[in-house]
Amino acid sequence: MRIPRSVRIATVVLLGLGLVAWLGATQISRWQTRKALAQHAAAIAAHREAQRAAPAAVTAAKPTVTPSIPTAAAAVAAPAATPTIAWTTGWSGFRGARRDGHYSAGPILTDWTALRPLWRQPVGGGHASFVAANGHAFTIEQRGGQEVAVAYDVLTGRELWTNAWEAVFISNSGGGPGPRATPAFHDGTLFVLGATGELRALDASSGKVRWRTNILDDADAGKRDFGIAASPLIVGNTVVTVPGGGDGKSVIAYDRASGRVAWSALDDEPSYSSPVRVTLAGVEQIVAVFDKRVVGLSLDRGTLLWESAFANDGGNNAAQPVILGDNRIFLSLSTAIRGLALEITRDGDRLSARELWRTNRMKNSISSSLHHEGFIYGLDLGILACIDAANGELKWKDGRYGEGQALLASGHLVITTDDGQVVLVRATPDGHQEVARTTAVEGATRNHSALVDGFLLVRNGKQMAAFDLRPR
Repeated sequence: MRIPRSVRIATVVLLGLGLVAWLGATQISRWQTRKALAQHAAAIAAHREAQRAAPAAVTAAKPTVTPSIPTAAAAVAAPAATPTIAWTTGWSGFRGARRDGHYSAGPILTDWTALRPLWRQPVGGGHASFVAANGHAFTIEQRGGQEVAVAYDVLTGRELWTNAWEAVFISNSGGGPGPRATPAFHDGTLFVLGATGELRALDASSGKVRWRTNILDDADAGKRDFGIAASPLIVGNTVVTVPGGGDGKSVIAYDRASGRVAWSALDDEPSYSSPVRVTLAGVEQIVAVFDKRVVGLSLDRGTLLWESAFANDGGNNAAQPVILGDNRIFLSLSTAIRGLALEITRDGDRLSARELWRTNRMKNSISSSLHHEGFIYGLDLGILACIDAANGELKWKDGRYGEGQALLASGHLVITTDDGQVVLVRATPDGHQEVARTTAVEGATRNHSALVDGFLLVRNGKQMAAFDLRPR
């Protein structure tokens, strides 16, 4: 049947008008986002100016809880006396030093009856978490048209230094504006990575630039729909990044001291998961999740050691791989394969991956699971679940926490919900046992929390807060 010419013309006109309308709506949305970012940046600037004008806190023998600041525009409360802390541990990478979400520095407070934030204040946009060392917390934020690396005092929230550059990431696919990748700290240097690929090595004591590059430029790679999210990984004398690019540049390792490219490898499209350094089958290696597979790479040159298919619809893998033991690893998606356990075996110099089991009982979207005493705990599309690490069988599923994030401490899950609450749940296969909860920050929250020497740091794209979880 021949379609009349007038109908064809009308169809083309309507499609054209629809495209124009979509482009117009997109531009309006981006303008509104930029306007909101500028307004929020002004509120942060006003808060920090008032903070600097306030007298510095004095040292005291015991910590005193200071009043929280309920909104970004709120006045700065006069600082209370702060305790002298012998800082013994650090939270040096995404989800901790081992990137597994485990806090092992000691017990934490589980009676939250009188728990209040040490401080609460505005923070710039983005989904990055904190790293912390020597009583200082570091993160990366969107403030107006700039990405900003920032250092804060853990006890008071006072801003110590900033390092900013012109860059703004606004996704057309959702997810909100701002940087995504959590910084990495090593030996006095902070490595920060922006959503558009800006990588900087900064003096952690002052914020001064030691070297900089752009990983997308170095890889000849295009921008990602949701921005660069994979946190840089420290491996020996290198910092490993995953820009995703052809011609053997999907993974690029830079010399930590100079910023020169040390090696590059693979041709895969990236995911939004961060690489981890682990030991599997007795071999130290980098495990990286890409859009269609998961791989093990050698530490020195990124040589492929093993691989296994692991594809999500659209390649949007975001959950972290979970190490289950000496030679097993768990991976999770919200679609397609869902949950997958692999066994890595060694035959001479060769490694190979074998599937152990699959499950549809643990579907991590942007959150990551935790392994504890033979069981895996995680948010199955927003509902907390526990499965057996031996076979993937469901033990229980209960408690709606949305697309939040979780840490493991003192046999408990410390869950940050997607609406800014912090919840304490026992990590037990015997059933869902919620122990306590409190409001941490206001608004949508998808950032991972950090826990250093008993101090819990929480943030989203609007507010940040700290809680003293040391046992009383």
